[in-house]
Amino acid sequence: GGGNTFLINLTNFLLKQNHEVVNNLNDDDIDIILLINPLPDSEHSTFNHLDIIKYLKYKNKNALVVHRFNECDERKGTKGVNRKLMDANRSADFSIFVSEWLFGIFEKYGISNKNARTILGGSDKKIFNQMGKSSWNKNDKFKIVTHHWSSNWMKGFDTYKKLDLLLNDKKISNKISFTYIGNVPEKFFFQNTELFPPLEGKFLSDKLKEFDGYITGSINEPSGNHHVEAALTGLPILYLNSGGMPEYCREYGIEFNLENLEEKIYELMNDYDNYFYKLKNYRFTSDETNREYLKLFEDLI
Repeated sequence: GGGNTFLINLTNFLLKQNHEVVNNLNDDDIDIILLINPLPDSEHSTFNHLDIIKYLKYKNKNALVVHRFNECDERKGTKGVNRKLMDANRSADFSIFVSEWLFGIFEKYGISNKNARTILGGSDKKIFNQMGKSSWNKNDKFKIVTHHWSSNWMKGFDTYKKLDLLLNDKKISNKISFTYIGNVPEKFFFQNTELFPPLEGKFLSDKLKEFDGYITGSINEPSGNHHVEAALTGLPILYLNSGGMPEYCREYGIEFNLENLEEKIYELMNDYDNYFYKLKNYRFTSDETNREYLKLFEDLI
């Protein structure tokens, strides 16, 4: 998922800058510990805040701990995640949030910007870029796409269902098409949408370049990779005013809701050239994110 991609990109960047990176707490001379997923029940967690506290107490009291927030109860309608994250945060010297929206949620729990900041995420431009990408010629159908690894309903399936049903109207389906790449909820079916299995890396990048526009109906998502990958491949974005989406998509597409979806699609088509041009300078890349992390680490040291 997105957290793992972030970790790989950051690790590779730090290694190229001649820093040493480990993924465990065995060494007794670690300078910075980056806590990414502290939830004890996570299958992706190699260590959590309890392990860090033991490390600080028994092995190396001088290590600095940075806690990256990329999760919340609001994201998937869970209960107790926010409290668990705040409990884990007691081991941290500094906190990073992947959007201002997410910081606002935890500000209510007592997080202060004195020891916290927002660093927006980004994707690898060596993989997701506009090389070989053609602009929409205005004569063919406007091809819209989205992609998600998760099949959670809050990824936007109410939006994708609405768009799928709009295509029952021949006047609309003669002008636009919709494709979904990824997993869908159990017993969820499209009528007029082309469905592809999940893709990643260069396979995903090449596939995205076949389309003209992108839509994300994701609700309460703190950041996410899907819309960033789409933007880097040159796809103007339709997005909800929800979660951290506006922070990543504003200026590079058009906000919509379920009531005005059809209208906003046509608006995006009419202003396609403007957004396609702006996307040539889309700034949310993994290199930019990684540089901000390294600068923060150096400042903390």
